[in-house]
Amino acid sequence: MVPRGMAEDAPVIEHPNREKAANKATKAVVVLLLLASAALVFIVTVGGWNALQGAKVVGLAYGGLFVLLAYYVWRWSRGALPVSAALAIIMLIFAAVSGPGWFDRDKTGFTNPAIPSSALGLITLLLIPVEALLIAFAMRGFSQAWNVEVERYPEPPRTAAPAGV
Repeated sequence: MVPRGMAEDAPVIEHPNREKAANKATKAVVVLLLLASAALVFIVTVGGWNALQGAKVVGLAYGGLFVLLAYYVWRWSRGALPVSAALAIIMLIFAAVSGPGWFDRDKTGFTNPAIPSSALGLITLLLIPVEALLIAFAMRGFSQAWNVEVERYPEPPRTAAPAGV
């Protein structure tokens, strides 16, 4: 049955690289890493809300961007992969610089965040391997050419040969 509005000889677009098991696994891992990154960033932002000064908006924006990029990767958007890797590089640098600072705040005289500073430091340092994995898998997905399209034309219906010929 041909969908309404389409000609019977209209080409069918197929994406052969999206059917491979390795590509599906890469997509799932990238989405999982993006959601894990968003969760960790949200935990640090909300848990350290009292201690964070100017980074509240940055943390919320990063978490939101990671969730949005996870949605686009789930929909097989190949363009979201290098953007994810680029944001992960920046987040990795932020985490490497700010992680030890949370451990330094675990002394008297500092504002106490909702989550203990040492736990926030550990979560921040946990972002480093998560972001490194995100960079690696996003670039692996980018090299898998999810965007390749192949046009396939339906075969014309075969008619029976006239009897007696």
